Amino acid sequence: MLEAGIKGIRTVTVTESLTAKVMGSGELNVYATPAMIALMEETAYKSVAKELEDGMGSVGTKMDVQHVSASPVGMKISCETELIEVDGRRLVFAVKAQDEKGLIGEGTHERFIIENAKFQAKTDSKL
Repeated sequence: MLEAGIKGIRTVTVTESLTAKVMGSGELNVYATPAMIALMEETAYKSVAKELEDGMGSVGTKMDVQHVSASPVGMKISCETELIEVDGRRLVFAVKAQDEKGLIGEGTHERFIIENAKFQAKTDSKL
């Protein structure tokens, strides 16, 4: 059973492939906002995955974050998440990312618990 308080942490190093220039979100060689958001989502979903029943997963449905500081290629980024609300199948996380000099982004992220096979089949039926 999921309860508030579950935490996750992941660390990555900014590489060329994670820059705004390469990801198409800008022209500079700085850590891209889409990369930060992906790291936040990954950290959140992995933090609760082992707590879900077999065949169950979660999907991201909402992200409300601010990217407040740029990070250069080569810098380490650490992401921390905490499950702060469980409302049925709805999960809400506080998310935060820091580089070696301090805070670079923070906000909230919402996910919903789903049955993986059923969700995939419904999505595939759109084809």
